[in-house]
Amino acid sequence: MIPFSAETIRDYTNRGVWGNTTVDDLFRAAVLGGRERLAIVDPPDKESMTGLPSLRLNWLQLDDLVDRLSARLMAAGLNKDDIVAVQLPNCVELAVVYLAAARLGLIMSPFPIQYREHELLDLLAFVGAKVFVTFGRIKGHDHAAMAGNLMQQLPSLESVLAWGHSGVGSLDNLTHGPIDRAAVLARHHAAAIDANEVFTITWTSGTEARPKGVPKTHNHWMCAGIACSQAGELGDGEVLLNPFPMTHIGSLGGMFFPWLMKVGVLVQHQPFDLDTFLTQLESERVAYTVAPPAVLNLLVQNEALMNKHDLSALHSVGSGSAPLSPWMIRGLYDRYKISVWNSFGSSEGCALFGCARDVPDPEARAEYLPRFGVKGIEWASWAAGIQETRLVDPETEEEITTAGRPGELRLRGPLVFSGYWNDEAQTRRAFDDQGYYRTGDMFELAGEGAVPRYYRYLARTKDVVNRGGMKISPVELETLIDGHPKVREAAVIGMPNDRLGEIVCAVVVLRDPVDKIDLVELVAYLRERKIAVYKLPEQLIVVDALPRNPVGKVLKRDLRLHYYAAGGAS
Repeated sequence: MIPFSAETIRDYTNRGVWGNTTVDDLFRAAVLGGRERLAIVDPPDKESMTGLPSLRLNWLQLDDLVDRLSARLMAAGLNKDDIVAVQLPNCVELAVVYLAAARLGLIMSPFPIQYREHELLDLLAFVGAKVFVTFGRIKGHDHAAMAGNLMQQLPSLESVLAWGHSGVGSLDNLTHGPIDRAAVLARHHAAAIDANEVFTITWTSGTEARPKGVPKTHNHWMCAGIACSQAGELGDGEVLLNPFPMTHIGSLGGMFFPWLMKVGVLVQHQPFDLDTFLTQLESERVAYTVAPPAVLNLLVQNEALMNKHDLSALHSVGSGSAPLSPWMIRGLYDRYKISVWNSFGSSEGCALFGCARDVPDPEARAEYLPRFGVKGIEWASWAAGIQETRLVDPETEEEITTAGRPGELRLRGPLVFSGYWNDEAQTRRAFDDQGYYRTGDMFELAGEGAVPRYYRYLARTKDVVNRGGMKISPVELETLIDGHPKVREAAVIGMPNDRLGEIVCAVVVLRDPVDKIDLVELVAYLRERKIAVYKLPEQLIVVDALPRNPVGKVLKRDLRLHYYAAGGAS
């Protein structure tokens, strides 16, 4: 199954961006290079979460387990391009399923562990998954029983395989007894896997509507792995700590593939727990990790907590999906020599990487992203030279080339997908007439000079607050409000207003539940920052926590739906 035209494949291949290396080729090379060195580590709380023991495997042990699962998948009747659905937390077994699928030429479709029958029934039927792989229980929920119920309702779903489950399809004895490795190798060769064929179907975060299936090829993931390895300044054999669910681009492109490419150690973590996270950073001598801005802000603000742990091995942290604070980037580097790099991307295609090499000033790195793929602007990052970006007025389709004017970011290149899985209508809407992907994210050009060097993120197109015709960036306000000494994190939404259309509503979580804050205090704080009066919040809602999807993005859609219905009252 090759989703790109022969012309596109030939172009990227001739440019040296795409090649012939498959995911299994990459893994086999890592096994040869790593052999008896440690390869992958389970989260320390795996047993309490799943009832299964934590594992620490070297590369040869991991390869053996991959062969054994490959044999079981063959026995389940799977053939090349069949779809394997998987619902597992960040554990060794999840990596094993990915690698076994790669070995047999199967297509992986991972789902967040939070999904239940409502979400899974629709999506499994849509992709026609033949096998569902999971654990017996995850956080007290019987996933194996749920999957069995789904199988009764879905003719396409032929088997359920589960670790920690004693019934039909149990994988508990996977490591016992002989296996026919020659048969697995023969199936691999017979599959004749092409690096331009689909390897994964991941799912959009669903922050605006039902998730859409995003197919990615082996070559897509190779490009993402190279780009993220460079942005994180990863060295060979380094230890990576992965706290993000390995079901989407941030952890696959940002962790899984750099781990294979650098033959490092992948330390898994889930669900997120700050104390466990810090303990793993210290005990595993982690060199690189990723974390959301809110966590990094908390660490900089809590020096006593940071000083309890030896984090001297940690040199780089990737972050994004929300605004970064300049004081956080500067604080982590000045106090601990930890470099934070800023990223922007989506399931459809990772794109912009603001690392210290390209944006050395912490203030600029927090606020801006490099304007990759634009003629006349040079960057050190490999990702800058393989893609094209432009800013477009979404109403007029006019390309924007001057600073300070909002527009939608558009992307084109080998990191961008070819279209949504079996959805021609959504695919047509996703690309403009020049073949650029419409990100749905609003930016503006920034930086001095005739050709502005940076993009500054404003908001999702649908999140921009339109107050009487004046467009207001939620991100700008959220960054300022996050700096208030009483505020842990904030989300800004537009609240309906009869006269102005929308007014600014700030939804905040306080650092200490005993604290109090009112609109007068918040507005006074923002006035001190000398912002335009029309941007000031006219409504304030204090909540215990912001609603998030399984990958940690704030669900502003849910905030709007809840508080619109409640008339703005909490």
